[in-house]
Amino acid sequence: MRRLNLLITAGPTQEPIDPVRYLSNRSSGKMGYALAQAAQKKGHQVILISGPTNLKPPVKVRLIPVTTALQMHQEVLKNFKQADVIIKTAAVADWRPARFSRHKIKKDRKNLNLKLIPNPDMLKTLGKIKRKNQLLVGFAAETHNPLLHARQKLIQKKCDWIILNNVSRKGIGFESDYNQVTLLSHNGQTISLPRMTKKKLASKILEVILSS
Repeated sequence: MRRLNLLITAGPTQEPIDPVRYLSNRSSGKMGYALAQAAQKKGHQVILISGPTNLKPPVKVRLIPVTTALQMHQEVLKNFKQADVIIKTAAVADWRPARFSRHKIKKDRKNLNLKLIPNPDMLKTLGKIKRKNQLLVGFAAETHNPLLHARQKLIQKKCDWIILNNVSRKGIGFESDYNQVTLLSHNGQTISLPRMTKKKLASKILEVILSS
């Protein structure tokens, strides 16, 4: 297998409300970091764009740290052209506060109405502009009708692969060292991988998508 350039996103994003509060999610970044390390060990060149995590940066991987969805979007667009494979593992916030308060919002207010505006849809953007020789892989964290929603995402975002992660199941997914996923391809393939550590799963995922 020839040496490839991989662009991987990982972790959550944080959308600031005021200097001490933000909107985020439960993503630990473990799956994305495991994919980056597995790809590097297979001899590929890797750029990892990561939201805030408590993880040690993978060895010999170029790490680009970001905080917000807009920052991640900017770095992805800056680096995607040189990538042969783009794997969007990050759990990017769909919305951000419309207004950032320069000072801490005091809790003595009776009501707080927080207006949210949508963040750019990075996966959809990449699906529109990617080259024919680029491989685009997305992740779908679902809680109900997982296969239906994952297939819809595969089509709507024009991905080559969607990796379905049913986060409603206990012991896998967010914050866990284990995961169990189903890979769906644009040409109709469905491949289910059993529960295993995210490090082992990362290697299995790469074997499947890079041989397609």
